[in-house]
Amino acid sequence: MQQISDLSEAEFENLHGGVKRGDIVVGVGYPGKSKRGELSMFPKSFIVLSHCLHMIPQLKPPPSSDNERVKKNDAWTPGSARNPETYVIKDQETRYRQRYLDLLFNPEVPHIFKTCAKVKSYIRRFLDNLGFLEVETPMMNMIAGGAAARPFSTYHNELNMRLFLRIAPELNLKKLVVGGYNRVYEIGQFRNEGIDLTHNPEFTTCEFYMDFADYNDLMEMTEQMLSDKLHKIMRMVKELTGGYKVRYHANGLENEAIEIDFTPPFRRIDMIDGLEKMAHLNIPKDLASDEANKYLAEVCAKFEIKCAPPLTIARLLDKLVGHFLEETCVNPTFIIDHPEIMSPLAK
Repeated sequence: MQQISDLSEAEFENLHGGVKRGDIVVGVGYPGKSKRGELSMFPKSFIVLSHCLHMIPQLKPPPSSDNERVKKNDAWTPGSARNPETYVIKDQETRYRQRYLDLLFNPEVPHIFKTCAKVKSYIRRFLDNLGFLEVETPMMNMIAGGAAARPFSTYHNELNMRLFLRIAPELNLKKLVVGGYNRVYEIGQFRNEGIDLTHNPEFTTCEFYMDFADYNDLMEMTEQMLSDKLHKIMRMVKELTGGYKVRYHANGLENEAIEIDFTPPFRRIDMIDGLEKMAHLNIPKDLASDEANKYLAEVCAKFEIKCAPPLTIARLLDKLVGHFLEETCVNPTFIIDHPEIMSPLAK
């Protein structure tokens, strides 16, 4: 705080009138306490480095002490339910389009960004310890990969050609494996998805490949990375949250948080067997037959499960799994042994 006794009245009014909320300033002085007993700084010199050109919201008065902050449970920690009452800016559109305001005034948000960085750091450490090599593959490709997904497109002015932003680094990573790198991974961005609480057109993925491993090895690796109770080498969830149970707002902050238990071993469900038990079905063994197609279409109609045409067996099964099995998968779960008809890259 600058005292009027340090300046002439005109100088003080000129300085005070030229500083607005949000300005970035530098003050050189000494610490002390105000008349109210608040810790303050008494500057002898004061410079405005950058003016804030847009009026920013008024911040709520902070608690009078650190103890009061703890009592009010304002401090968010990874794994705990978030408290929307602590948010100064609550409008979701404003928060996502003006992230700087979200970070400045909503106390939980900076912690979320830091936790995201820690998650990526843990994944890198885990894979590096297993002998994987992190690589960077091209973001732009001449051919749109990614199966049926629609890519973002761009244009290369120098080469006078249309290019596509990658949907997945899969093909380039496989080329590296063929070239002799038997364990590679990449953490990167770009895809093209719909937009909802769990999808974003641009998001970060981790994709890795290793020789002579199957899906059983991958499930074991995933368990070890998230919740390794046996070797206690990498326990991402426990290290970040202090335990194996976390609370998550799956349906937005306005709805109640759900608890997710990462305690290993994770549940495993055989896809067809689990579907038959959960929905009391008797699916024909020959999934490529017309009989199976007709049966699955009738089941979807019976339970009013919408499936856009074409009504292929793979699409019908996917809708049934989403309706009956995925709804039960609150805690980490592996749905395994997908039929060959749903796995175009299966041997």
